[in-house]
Amino acid sequence: MKLERQIQEKALTLGFDAVGITDAAPIDPIQARRFRDWLDAGFAGAMGYMARNVSKRLAPNELLATAQSVVVVALNYKQTEPASKPEGPYGRVAQYACYQDYHDFMKPLLHELAAFIRELAGETTRSKVCVDSVPLAERALAMRAGLGFLGRNHMLIHPTLGPQIFLGEIVTTAKFDATGDAERHASAERTCAGCNRCVAACPTGALRADGRFDAGRCISYLTIEHKGEIDPNLAARVGDHLFGCDECVMACPYRQAAPLCANRRLQFHPERQYLNLTDILEMTSVQFETRFAGSPIHRLGLEGLKRNSRIAIENSPQT
Repeated sequence: MKLERQIQEKALTLGFDAVGITDAAPIDPIQARRFRDWLDAGFAGAMGYMARNVSKRLAPNELLATAQSVVVVALNYKQTEPASKPEGPYGRVAQYACYQDYHDFMKPLLHELAAFIRELAGETTRSKVCVDSVPLAERALAMRAGLGFLGRNHMLIHPTLGPQIFLGEIVTTAKFDATGDAERHASAERTCAGCNRCVAACPTGALRADGRFDAGRCISYLTIEHKGEIDPNLAARVGDHLFGCDECVMACPYRQAAPLCANRRLQFHPERQYLNLTDILEMTSVQFETRFAGSPIHRLGLEGLKRNSRIAIENSPQT
């Protein structure tokens, strides 16, 4: 069996839903130019880290010296539609954040896959595991590996799994054949052509009519990444979103047709879909640590969560 097929089968055995392999060369110059133009336009908001290590972000073989290949995995996290919102002062949490922290879940599995690659390719093989926090143009690499296309919501959309997927990568010095061509050909006709649902669903206009994405207006950015008070004009559009926003992915037709998350080891917490805003405002640091340890919500911190709760209360029809 070819090494590439062995890697793919190992990844699926570990619980990933899709896997592709591409080379470690820099990403397409057109995509690189679009990223630099996005930064220059100020669409990264206050995320200054996006402008750091740009060369490494755009070239995996700079992130890891002598890298030859990148293995890209996808993990489907789609759940059923959330239950009806409870009566009273409750805020909504993005579906991905109702799981355990996916960084903590995926990294050990990727390290296991990297060890398997080393067994196949030789003891001198070096690899770097990446899950979101490492500067890497992961969506561009996922596209090149044949795992989907970039939708109008600027999310990677897998033609079968839809837009609700976590991505992870292994940048490695081992040289493998690319596996993306056949998959790209099979999904070549699957695009967002004729659909504008995500743009229409965006509450703040972060998905601009000209096709660009203004992260500084995105509710996910505002409720998670933005520090300090939120501009009142934008805060009024945040609605009852307490942590993150699902509007653009929930509106996507590819999501409607996608299967539910099949990995039962990825723990989902349905009780986190809606959080009582009054409880949060009265919450102590100890209570916060106990309730949200191991959750994506934890990295926001208690004060950030309270800020978002005050905004959601202010936006409530009852106030």
